[in-house]
Formats: sequence, C-alpha cells, structure tokens
Amino acid sequence: MHHRAGSSLVLSRTLPQPRSVLTVASLFILAITLIDLQVPGAVHLGDLLIMVPVLTSWYASSRVTSLVAIMAVSALMAIFLVRQSVNPPQAAALMATSVAVVIARYLTEHGQRKLVQLRAVAEAAQRAILPPLPHRLGPLRLASTYLAAEDEARIGGDLYAAVRTPTGTRLIIGDVRGKGLAAVGIAAHTISTFRDAARRLTTLPELAAYLDSSVRSNASEAVSPEQTEEAFVTATLLEIPDAEPLVRSVTCGHPPPLLLRAHDVVTLEAGQPAPPLGLGALVQTTYHLDTFALRAEDTLLLYTDGAIEARNTEGEFYPLAKRLTHQNHRHPTALLNHLRGDLLNHVSGRLDDDAALISIKRQPADGIAPSADQSTCDERGVSMSFDMRSRSTSGLGERPSAVQQ
Repeated sequence: MHHRAGSSLVLSRTLPQPRSVLTVASLFILAITLIDLQVPGAVHLGDLLIMVPVLTSWYASSRVTSLVAIMAVSALMAIFLVRQSVNPPQAAALMATSVAVVIARYLTEHGQRKLVQLRAVAEAAQRAILPPLPHRLGPLRLASTYLAAEDEARIGGDLYAAVRTPTGTRLIIGDVRGKGLAAVGIAAHTISTFRDAARRLTTLPELAAYLDSSVRSNASEAVSPEQTEEAFVTATLLEIPDAEPLVRSVTCGHPPPLLLRAHDVVTLEAGQPAPPLGLGALVQTTYHLDTFALRAEDTLLLYTDGAIEARNTEGEFYPLAKRLTHQNHRHPTALLNHLRGDLLNHVSGRLDDDAALISIKRQPADGIAPSADQSTCDERGVSMSFDMRSRSTSGLGERPSAVQQ
C-alpha cells in the first residue's frame, strides 16, 4: 500500500534486503533437509519446503523468490537421492507451488510499478494546475498542501490560488464535483479565470458572478450535455486588505473557513451561502459579502471537504476544528505539517477523497490598527445581489445588470 503526503511517494511496507532474505531462506531449507534425512523413513518433511518460497514471496522480489524456489526444489531432489526413493506428487506440488508464487510475485511487482507510474502522472498533472502558494504575500504568511486519495489513478478536482491586487490579496479554494480529466480541466479553467478576473473586478460578489458564468460555460464544453448541471465547483473567495484588519468572503457551497485566535477556533459561517459556481443560473443568486475581523497573529485555515469527511475505521469524521485548538502559535507550514500527519493517522493512511489545506497567518504590519468595532469575528455583512437568470451564459465579459448594496 502507498500513500502520498505532500509531493513524495511513500512505500508503506519496506522490503528487507535481498541478502538477508536469501540467508534466512537458505537456513530454513538446510534445516528442513537435514532434519528430514535424520528422521525415520516413514516421516517426510519435504512438504515443509513448499512454505519457504511462499513466505519468501511476501518479503522479497520475484527474482529472490525464484532463487529460493530453485533451492527448495534442489533440496527436495537431494532428499530423494539420499533416501533412494522418489515421491512424484510431492515433487510436483513443490514445483507447481514455486512456479505459482514466482508468477504471482512478478504480477504484483508489475502492478505496483504501473500504479507508481499512474501516481506519478497524477502528481505531475496536479502540480501543473496546483502549484504551492507563495510563502509570503504582503503581510500574509501562507502555506498550502494537497493530500491525494488512496485511489490516486483518479485525479481530483481540488483547487486553490492566490493573487495580489493593488490593495491586498485575493484567494480561492474550491472543489470540482467528480474526478478524472474533466474535473481537472474545470479546475484548471477556474484557476486561470480567477487569476485574471481577481485583478480586474472591483468586488468579490462581482468576481463570484463572473466565475459562476465562466464555470458554467466551460462545463458545457468539457462534459456531455446531460452532465452539465452536475458539473460545478464549490468555492470560497477571500479578500484580505493589506491596510485593514479584516477579511471579506463570499461562500459558494463550500465549507466555511476556520479562524484561529489565541487558543480559540471560530467557524466563519457565511450569512447567506450561494450555490456552487456553475449553478447560479438555476435560481436567483445573491452573493453575500461577509466581513470578519482578521487581526495580526490570527490564522485562517481553508480546506476542502476531503479533510472534514475523512473517516477512521470506526466511521468517525476527522474533527478538524477540535484538532486546531491551541495550534495558533504554529507557523503556517508547521501547522499544515501537523494537520497532514494527524489526518493521515486518523484514516490509517487511506484517504477516500483528495484534501487541500491552506493556512494563512497575518503578520503585524504598519498601518493596521484594530478598532473597537472589530473586536469579534462576525461584526458585519454586506449583501450584493446579482440576478443570474438575467445574465447570458455565453457572454463572460458581461457585467451584472444590477448591483444592490
């Protein structure tokens, strides 16, 4: 079994050195042979030789298993020669078993090599569309990590990105419904569109409306017509000004961010969550702009549902918020390293869904002074409404026909 943490492939069962396996197997074969020759003629221990190549195949390669099988067959022939009696069924059983375990071991190795190749391709594709975030953007310290599911041949659609604007930093974290190349294509398109539009559009609700139209248009080309309504992206959009101790957010069907302040963990619940990107035209969608205080030394944690829906062997979900208690002192990179190890330990190394995590810590900066009305985490919210049904799904360059604040 393999799992990937970060960017490295890890073999969960390390094979012993071939020389040590050969030594132990040789001693077993020698012991069985000598004992068989010492016991009365009516007692035959040659059948035990069958177990040696079988056990070897579990701990060694097909090449080493082949050598041990040859040694076992040779030992049995030596027993027959010394005893001057041949047991054809016994010889046939040993040779058939030896051939079977060697073939089985070879096929296992071949499958493992193919799986490693598939995982390498999946990892390269994931890195191409999802490179790590910069460690620093303005007054923010950032870290990002991606954990692939156990079935890594199915490339996931988790996404994140961050861009600098003249006044601060904008971020997105999201999860495309489904797996495979179609999901990767939608994720890559969403990231590209976000990077371009985040620098041009004035407000987050405008950006969310633009992304919704873009995802819908792209999905209609990337998937079959009957799957278009099932192609969507859950996402959270964030805007963190450099000169103000706050964070603005628009939530589109995505799990809420978590705020770490001192020893507390606060869930930043959206006032009015919008539908996932790509589904805004199905109903009259209101993109609600929530504003929360983000002081110096506060930490924001963004994540995809693969983190909170990860189950252990008892079926219990990973308690992400609970595991963040008393963790705000950590650097963003150290925090994600801690969470990654803890999450993999919770699921015994087997994730059923991909998970992406972003940690953001605000550093003290000149010009940022928290005011009295920003002492809590849910002071105010601004609602900006876009009637998605009145917009053209093909004209991505159109601006919303009405904005209400």
